[in-house]
Amino acid sequence: MIELAHKRALVTGAGKRVGAAVATALGRAQMHVAVHYHGSREGALETCLMIEQAGGRATPFAADLSDRADARKLVENVLATFGGLDLLVASAANFDRVELDQIDDAAWDRALALNLTAPFVLAHAAKDALRKAGGSIVFVTCTSATTPYRNYLPYVVSKGALQKMMRVLALELAPHVRVNAIAPGTVLPPADLDAAAIELLASRIPLRKIGTPDDIACAVIFLAQSSSITGAELFVDGGRVGAGNAGEGAV
Repeated sequence: MIELAHKRALVTGAGKRVGAAVATALGRAQMHVAVHYHGSREGALETCLMIEQAGGRATPFAADLSDRADARKLVENVLATFGGLDLLVASAANFDRVELDQIDDAAWDRALALNLTAPFVLAHAAKDALRKAGGSIVFVTCTSATTPYRNYLPYVVSKGALQKMMRVLALELAPHVRVNAIAPGTVLPPADLDAAAIELLASRIPLRKIGTPDDIACAVIFLAQSSSITGAELFVDGGRVGAGNAGEGAV
């Protein structure tokens, strides 16, 4: 098992939701965490405070990951500040509901840019530092890459491609860098869902419950510490994919 204390991590999308939970959990493991945000500055500062209170160290970094140059600059800034990198967690993503007849170039490009291209650019920019550190990468994919959702075609395609990219990078970067993925199921359903809709979602899950961001954070730590796991996608979905349950997405 790899000791995480005093090592360096970059978590994207760490100003809210799953990214914030992952960054905070890494802080509890006493890592020095680069807390990336784009539009969630206040959330990122709150994440940094929680990390510091948990005994870790945190530094906020702003970047628009849909801009390749800005994504590369983010890695450069983190490396210049931290002097290296041990863990990259690519959590930032969009999750836009778009019906098939409403998909346009902008919707397609938005999903691919943030959910696929940005993780590749970050991993490519960080690979030498990660090789030097014997570090690892954890991508956040989605169960929809295995059991697709309706009404989320650009998102599902981007996550499916990210799943395949993880496996290829695991081969390309071995033996020095491990590359894995977490595939969340239903986590933090949209705020506009009523109690009946949430209950219906939970009823489709073998464990009969909605997941939490902390569930994802625990899985990230497991993969970050597991020295013999690479090229793996870990489902954190209450058993839904294993039971063969395709879904409609969050709604």
